[in-house]
Amino acid sequence: MVPRSTWNLGLTEVNVPRGTLLSESLQRARRLLESGLSELGTELRPGAVDALIDLAELLAAWSQRMNLTAHREPESIVSRLILDAAALERVLPEAGRIVDLGSGAGFPGLPLAVLRPDAEIVLVEAREKRHHFQRAAIRRAALQNVLPVRGRAEEVTPLPSPLVVAQALAAPTNALELAIPWAAVGGWIALPGSPSSEDPTPHPGIVASGRLVYRVPGEGPERTVWLGRRLG
Repeated sequence: MVPRSTWNLGLTEVNVPRGTLLSESLQRARRLLESGLSELGTELRPGAVDALIDLAELLAAWSQRMNLTAHREPESIVSRLILDAAALERVLPEAGRIVDLGSGAGFPGLPLAVLRPDAEIVLVEAREKRHHFQRAAIRRAALQNVLPVRGRAEEVTPLPSPLVVAQALAAPTNALELAIPWAAVGGWIALPGSPSSEDPTPHPGIVASGRLVYRVPGEGPERTVWLGRRLG
């Protein structure tokens, strides 16, 4: 029997068997993913590449029905979302729990869950369809270390954690303010961006560690991540 994943589109429930998309497209996406992860030097658990390709296939299939992301083909999902998250993972501090605020369709949180299987990943997203996609992706990739939470970062009861990532949540100063309640004392806050991104306004409760520069593998763009640590 072909494994299936389902989701609710508001009117009906749709089944998406693995391999629904053209196998050629998925094979190109897999080669791109394997090459990029090798370039990063990422250590992978067994089945990690399959889980990430499942994620790319599922997002591509959902994107035929609704607007979850601007990237709608497996190859662009791999290059622009999954490898972007994998490159970020290489520069993030170690943490037993990572909160992804404003996680959208689950990026970077879902790839982080695959790449850091020993860490708990909390996805905080207010938009219903994106939250439903996250839940379907968690089932599809059999991720046991992900908690999807629906709600706005400022309205959900915070779960103080050793690492909080806020990617494209808001302007840097506003993102920092939203992230602080979610960071444990001594915990890290990471604000991914581009080389042109501004640093957040200094905050008395945060010690800034500066901005790290990294590059998405292949022909990917240069990225930066601002890091700060919450004081007691």
